[in-house]
Amino acid sequence: MSRTPDHAERETKLLAPAGFRLPDLGGDGLVASPLDERRYATVYLDTPELDVARWGSSLRHREGEGWTVKLPSRTEGDMLVRGEHVFDGVASNRQPPEAAVDLLRAYVRDRALAPSVRLRTVRRSVELSDELGRKVAEVTDDEVSVMDGRRVASRFREVEVELAAGASEDVLGALVERLHEAGAGPVDNVSKLRRALGPRAEGPPEVVVPEIEKSANVTEVVRRALAASVVRLMRHDAGVRMGEDPEEVHQARVATRRLRSDLRTFRDALAPTWAGALRDELKWLGHELGAVRDAEVLRERMGGRADALDARDRRAADALLRRLDERQARAREELVRSMREPRYARLLDELVDAANTPAVLPEVADAPASEALRPALEGPWKHLETAIETSKADPTDEHLHAARIRAKRVRYAAEAVSSVFGKRAKAFAEAAVELQDVLGEHQDAVVASAWLREAAGSGGDAFVAGELAAVEAQAAARSREAVPKAWRELSRKRLRFWA
Repeated sequence: MSRTPDHAERETKLLAPAGFRLPDLGGDGLVASPLDERRYATVYLDTPELDVARWGSSLRHREGEGWTVKLPSRTEGDMLVRGEHVFDGVASNRQPPEAAVDLLRAYVRDRALAPSVRLRTVRRSVELSDELGRKVAEVTDDEVSVMDGRRVASRFREVEVELAAGASEDVLGALVERLHEAGAGPVDNVSKLRRALGPRAEGPPEVVVPEIEKSANVTEVVRRALAASVVRLMRHDAGVRMGEDPEEVHQARVATRRLRSDLRTFRDALAPTWAGALRDELKWLGHELGAVRDAEVLRERMGGRADALDARDRRAADALLRRLDERQARAREELVRSMREPRYARLLDELVDAANTPAVLPEVADAPASEALRPALEGPWKHLETAIETSKADPTDEHLHAARIRAKRVRYAAEAVSSVFGKRAKAFAEAAVELQDVLGEHQDAVVASAWLREAAGSGGDAFVAGELAAVEAQAAARSREAVPKAWRELSRKRLRFWA
């Protein structure tokens, strides 16, 4: 069972009253072609608690089409944008392919999937093309019956406008206006699944990032910080598994790093054994994500450097890049293998519990965070200050790398409490980002140089590797020169909001 090439759906859904009929949608440069009426039997699978639906996703089997996964959507004006992942091949309408369930693993974990709702749909569609015959949109009028066994439990009707790949969004607005004029209801963008399930699907997902006031207590601040990163990790889980966008791995890695950093920042307020065990498991996951992310960063960096080389040196550069492609592929295979282990599912379970009920020590749980958490910032700051002072005279690469790690920790600590400390904490975090970026560029240059020395062979490879290493040495030197200024900005006393 394989996944067919995915596409991002761009669509708008409108309610349709009884008696509504699709108007003539041709004209103004559009050619309308009615399609044959189609009838579908669809079953959606979910956990007993409807975890998939409550996370804004779905897993369905439709006769004649097979299995489809839809992941959380975003809205752009009246348009709904979401990824649709179709799995080809023959599959049972009861047992979904493992590759499909994989994309929902963060939400499902080891819970059983079973039918949550069955639908029967009568679809009448019109395909719209431009004057050159290129498809620009499809408008569908769906009459949907929600089935309870063989009995129709309820019915609804919706009209959907879906843009073809590359079609202008202006087409969408014009079609929606015509549908309104013909009597279609307002845009509501409620999925068939949610409409069929009703209030049962309206509950929040199992982790929600809570809004808190400046008067929040320690438990509320800890809960918010952990929940934000847990949600980030779970939202990017499917993208990491697909491996199509490097940003997905980056965001998942940031989530694990923030979680470990927050557990460290709040360690005096947390049960030590609980926090330590969670940090150890996050370290394992972070290592797996880091191997892929480091390879991606290095590949992107070397690809950019290679583009600036003479054409005669590109063949040797391409040989170096192929090694990085192989390294990245191996790291990704290992990461996906790890994410399919029970250990990863158990970690997600533990993170969900941590986000909802962190093990905050009773003696500080209800204390005002604005007072109780001030000392939590002093430790990370002192560590950073020491690292910078140590590296002032003639810093080694190792000294600057250590400073970078501490700059990141102090930034994460400030961001974790910014809901309580407000603008001053945000200003401090922004200054920490500047220092972190300068030190990060230096570290990336150092890592690239080290890889080039190791990868260089003889002949053309060695010459091109030497050229690229020289470029990286210059980049590292520029970063070193920028460190003092970035540190001066961050170390201004007025930025130390916790003091």
